[in-house]
Order: sequence, then structure tokens, then C-alpha cells
Amino acid sequence: MTATTAPSATTGQAPPPRRGIRHVPTGVWVVILSAVLLLSIVFAVTLGPADIRPTEVWGSILGHLGLDPTALGGDVLSPLRDGIVWELRMPRVLTAAAVGAGLALSGTVMQAITRNPLADPYLLGLSAGASLGAVAVILLGVGLLLPIAAFAGALTALLATLLLAGAAGTLTPTRTVLAGLAVSAFFGALTSLVIFWSATGDTYREILSWLLGSLSGAGWPAVAISVGALLVVGMPLMLTGRTLDAFAFGDNAASALGIGVNSARWLLLTATALLTGAMVAVSGSIGFVGLILPHAVRLVAGQRNRVVLPLSALAGAIFLIWIDTGARTLFDPRELPVGILTAVVGAPVFALLLLRARRIR
Repeated sequence: MTATTAPSATTGQAPPPRRGIRHVPTGVWVVILSAVLLLSIVFAVTLGPADIRPTEVWGSILGHLGLDPTALGGDVLSPLRDGIVWELRMPRVLTAAAVGAGLALSGTVMQAITRNPLADPYLLGLSAGASLGAVAVILLGVGLLLPIAAFAGALTALLATLLLAGAAGTLTPTRTVLAGLAVSAFFGALTSLVIFWSATGDTYREILSWLLGSLSGAGWPAVAISVGALLVVGMPLMLTGRTLDAFAFGDNAASALGIGVNSARWLLLTATALLTGAMVAVSGSIGFVGLILPHAVRLVAGQRNRVVLPLSALAGAIFLIWIDTGARTLFDPRELPVGILTAVVGAPVFALLLLRARRIR
């Protein structure tokens, strides 16, 4: 039997059908995803060769905050187990959360600015520039400077892309994308040349691990860089939803709504590049996060960017936490580069999202 909708008592017409999960208020989604994120952080820290209980994670956090763990439901840990939680797993999980949130947020902004559903945070050649900087310092034997070199490489690629796009005329989405592709190809070729000419012995493995994306070396400095970038650059980006919604109707419509199109685009592209550069500097090149998470959120929450931006950040954080947890535990004692697992999971998920979007239309 097919269910029918009763007509309205005042108009005599059937009310419009609910939109399913899209009908859920944004605040409810934020609360749900925030709770899932907190639980994911706690339980991801418990997973690994050393069996850690959630109460021990809670106890370690309380202890390092100067509170009494036993009075607040936590366990007191031995120095060894506390070191596993606080020095090894916690900074890695927090870095994964920040990187996932930053990449998903950057992908959302890039797709809105360029009006290109296939845009991702690396569209402006940022990944290729960061890779060149990282490979250079690895080969020079100054790995401590890797985050700085990767960030500098990403900013160099951004500057080259924007200068090339600006030299070709007005900074439009099409010119920006084409300039980014050219810069990415050039920097990628330079990276390959440097590796071919100089890499020897164990440096090949170190370079390959970084190029494929890895959070294995993430410590509290990586947390400071990624979380700091997310707070300083990412939080303001979350407030640009109305501007991005205006861009969806084209430059003329955005200008009619009182937005300075060129200045806004330059500012948003620069902020996105800064955020992406900081994330790439601590994690290497991790694909698909900034591509699939915005699409998944739009299927659930609709097209309004002021809604999609915060939900994408939360979903990206949850996604990368569990992808990285799988990368370090599924093949123990061997660890898989996280970029491989995001591609293995992301490619079929993106295909399913495309098919689902087609059925919805």
C-alpha cells in the first residue's frame, strides 16, 4: 500500500514532502558530528598494539591538565602507558583531525570559488610546490625543516599560479584552474628531476612516504601547526558562506550583491592556499579528503555554503581520524601511507556519490 499525504486543513492542498535528512536543522548536525568527533578521538587513541582503555585516555588527558583523574572517572596510568597515549597517539589523532578538517574546508571553498565540482585543495599547484620543498630538504639531510620547506613550496606555487592567471587577464575561475594545472605540472617535473638526480638509498623510502601522505611522525609541534592554521585561517573561512553562495550565481550576480569579486576571490584563494599549505606541511599530500567530503555533506545538508562549510570540516576530521587509524593498525606491524588508504576508500565513495547525485536529480 502506498502512503498518501493528508491535505492541509486551511488550503485543501497536500503539504510539500519533507526532504528527509536535509530537513534536520544545521545546529543538530553540528552537535551530532561534534559528539562523533570527540568519541572518535578517544577511541582512535585506544587502538593499537598496546591495549588502552577509554578511561585511561581520559585519565591521561586529566592528568596533563593538572586535574585528579580518579575524582573525574579516569584511570591513573603508568609512565609508559601515559607516554603511549600522550606522546604517541594523541598528537597523531589530533593532527589527523585538524588536517582532515582543513582539507575538507579548503575543498569546499575551492569548489565554490571555481564553480568546479572536481576542484580540490591542490588545484592551484600547492601539493606539487610543497612536494618540491619537502623533497629538497630531505635530500639535503635537514628533515627538521621539512614543514617549513613544504609550506614555503606551497606558497611559491600559489604565487606562481596567481601571477600566471593574473598575467593572462582578469582573474577568472577558468584562468586560475588552467594556471594551477600548468604550475602543478612544472613543479611536479622539477620534483621528479630532483629525485632522479639526487635520491639514493633510504632517502627514496622517506621521500615516497611523504609524497604518499603520512602522519607517522606527527607530534605536538604538528598539532600546533595544523590546529593553529585551522583556528587562524580556517575559522574565518567558515564565516564566508554568504560570499561563496553569491559566487554560485556567477561573477555578475555576486557583483550585483555588493561583493568585490576580484578582491574577494584573491583573498579566498590566498586563505585557502595558506590553510592547505599548513596541512600539507605536516601530513604530506593526502588526496580525496577535500574532494569527496564536501560532496557528501551537500547530499545530506543541501547546497548552502554557510551550512556546508562547518559540516565539511567536522566530517573531514572524523573521516581522516579513522582512515589514519586504519592505516596504522590494519597491517600492523607494517604501516600503510594514509594517502593510499584515502585513495582506496575515496575513489569508490566518490563514484557512489556521483551515482546518488544523478538519481536525486
